Amino acid sequence: MMQSRDPKRKIFLIATEESGDRLGSALMKVLRQRLGDGVQFVGVGGRTMAREGLETLFPIDELSIVGFAAVVQQLPKILRLIRETVDAVTEAAPDALVVIDSPDFTHRVARRVRAKNPAIPVVDYVSPSVWAWRPGRARAMLGYVDHVLGLLPFEPEQYRKLGGPPCSYVGHPLIEQLPSLRPNAEEQKRRDVDPPVLLVLPGSRRSEIRHHLEVFGATIGRLQAEGRAFDLMLPTMPHLEKTVREGLASWPVQPQIVIGEAEKRAAFRIAHAALAKSGTVTLELALSGIPMVTAYRVGGIEAFILRRAIRVSSVILANLVIGKDVIPEFLQEDCTPGKLAQALAEVLTDTPMRRQQVDAFAQLDSIMSTGNKSPSVLAADIVLATMRKGKRIG
Repeated sequence: MMQSRDPKRKIFLIATEESGDRLGSALMKVLRQRLGDGVQFVGVGGRTMAREGLETLFPIDELSIVGFAAVVQQLPKILRLIRETVDAVTEAAPDALVVIDSPDFTHRVARRVRAKNPAIPVVDYVSPSVWAWRPGRARAMLGYVDHVLGLLPFEPEQYRKLGGPPCSYVGHPLIEQLPSLRPNAEEQKRRDVDPPVLLVLPGSRRSEIRHHLEVFGATIGRLQAEGRAFDLMLPTMPHLEKTVREGLASWPVQPQIVIGEAEKRAAFRIAHAALAKSGTVTLELALSGIPMVTAYRVGGIEAFILRRAIRVSSVILANLVIGKDVIPEFLQEDCTPGKLAQALAEVLTDTPMRRQQVDAFAQLDSIMSTGNKSPSVLAADIVLATMRKGKRIG
């Protein structure tokens, strides 16, 4: 007796970091709204995707690896997980494969899936930084990606220039979270009174925290020695608390540690200025209207490679989106307590540097607007269109 074909549309999603897990979860929610019970989700994801019905092949914390040296040490395990994921995709033969961020892992999977079964459409949610380094990746992606969902408004034009696959700006998830980043009247009052609240954001990974805490602590010590008054707050996540507390032992000024996403956002809403490791948090701070000084330190091998690869004037995401280098950045040997303290003194008080940042941040809402559709809705539209194309329907 012949078995009837499963009528459900099958979507395979791969996200190996918490930020990607959140994106995947929001996308799954919209896809389920559109397809109802007629969709099945399989793949790799974290807790929030699991809540939307994804059964993951392996826990994503197996891939929480940062830095070139760490990747080399973990290479056998990474290659094994890539092979297992490719086998799972080809066996599932989904109507679409959606790879979310983490290109060192997800793109290796996508390339091999395309070689094994070219009929599976591939959507890449979150563009790799082709505009910052390794621009040749954009053209290479033509061979295994059908559509790129860009989080940043300048990305579609970059893909056109670099000869990559079609890219659509769907919007950054932060634009859906503006109410939690912006102060109410009472919180604004706290932002504006003395002593100012100064945020310290050393990173979201253990290796980043270790690279930044010592120099950040020395910077705060200098500000205190200069007689500057401030209330110090350091937001972090529960799994990083132990690493943070160990690193703070030598600090001359102990910050108030706030733990968890909700507490972090509450701190953002009252903050007057910030010292932050460069990354997505700079865009979060800018959308919240908080002037900042940014820094970045990596290990020697990684610094050597990045120095020769970077092709943009700034590595600060907020600067790239604004289109102007309004936020000062201190990288590697420039990341010193003296330079950071001097720049922080400027953003803590009413100076031209502070005013320039505040004025630039006010433009972000219009620069990053996606009209009346949310990022997850726009992303789902493209995934569904790509699936239909893959199925030769409509």
